[in-house]
Amino acid sequence: MSTTVDDPRVIEFDVRTDEMLVNMGPQHPSTHGVLRLVLRTDGEVVSEVMPHIGYLHRCAEKIGENLTPRQWIPYTDRMDYLAGMNMNLGWALCVEKLLNYRVPERGRHLRVIISELGRVASHLVGMGAYGLDLGSFSPFLYAFREREKILDLFEEACGARLTYSYLTPGGATADLPDGWIAKCEDFLDQFEPIIQEYHALLTTNAIFIKRTAGIGVLSPEMAISFGTSGPVLRGSGVSHDLRRDGEEIYTSMYDGYAFEVICQSDGHYPNDHDYPPVPTEAILGDCWHRFYVRMLEVVQAVDLVRQAMDRYSTSSGDHGEPIKLAQKLPAGEVYLETEAPRGQMGFYLVSDGNAIPWRARARSSSFCNLSVTSDLCRGCLIADVPAVVGSLDVVMGEIDR
Repeated sequence: MSTTVDDPRVIEFDVRTDEMLVNMGPQHPSTHGVLRLVLRTDGEVVSEVMPHIGYLHRCAEKIGENLTPRQWIPYTDRMDYLAGMNMNLGWALCVEKLLNYRVPERGRHLRVIISELGRVASHLVGMGAYGLDLGSFSPFLYAFREREKILDLFEEACGARLTYSYLTPGGATADLPDGWIAKCEDFLDQFEPIIQEYHALLTTNAIFIKRTAGIGVLSPEMAISFGTSGPVLRGSGVSHDLRRDGEEIYTSMYDGYAFEVICQSDGHYPNDHDYPPVPTEAILGDCWHRFYVRMLEVVQAVDLVRQAMDRYSTSSGDHGEPIKLAQKLPAGEVYLETEAPRGQMGFYLVSDGNAIPWRARARSSSFCNLSVTSDLCRGCLIADVPAVVGSLDVVMGEIDR
């Protein structure tokens, strides 16, 4: 039975929505730290996202200008507190660049072991928390189960589980204890098969793909113009990794190591026959690809740890003695970036010839990665904002310092 406009049963609605500002944070569980996002919305559609930072500011750089380089190491731990070993390494290499110092061969391989294990532990948190953001609780428990075993290894090496102060200018605070290498090998043997479980839980999960594929697409041009780095940049198809493309003092750590930059090229990832295929819904540069790059980097880091353990066990020399607390620094200025789990972490040091730096500065990878939030979220739904922000994997301690 047909109806007309004059039919009394037909009701016309004039649906209008008002622009509204919505606060997400600073205590929202999906904001990855003390971050406030102000969403400008029209109904459920986001037109702008304004990140408000600074809630975790602790004057770390000013403190660094009142301490010796060795004394400032614990403050670097608290920048990216999920990758403290990698923060230690960046500052240590910056100081060594000013001193024109190179750690012994054994110390070089020890640093590769520790920093790549730190990368695995960091990506496990990123993967587990990302699943939690999207409503899946199990991956979080799986990830922390394995991360705890890495923290056990770190605890045995330096006595700490979160803020380590282990890698220090000159080398490391101590050599690896007896039997540590064997325990690490046992962990890797147990861990490698489990990675397939993570792929089953998230990577190939139909709901996870629906929530991430084609969402928050970051083009290679935009990724470069915003200064993004790490998995965020490589997830957009830009092949850049400071372990290969950085300064000699850093790339020399990986001399003789076999590894490929994890980045999609010609529609494929390195050795992609070992990994789940890219879903047809995914677009290069979207949330799914940023997640996938981290998952593949876990596999790569495990392989690098194995290579480093072989070299460490057969190398001569010591682990490198930390520089003296009161040792004067040569006058000059240096800047060095390393490939931390979240991207290019840079340290800047200016010395006037005293033991305490005249200027200490940190360049955060998460700060630049977070800066693309508004562009990525423009036009998406409010429910997609946690998916986009979670895919950037920011740590606020590194941004605020």
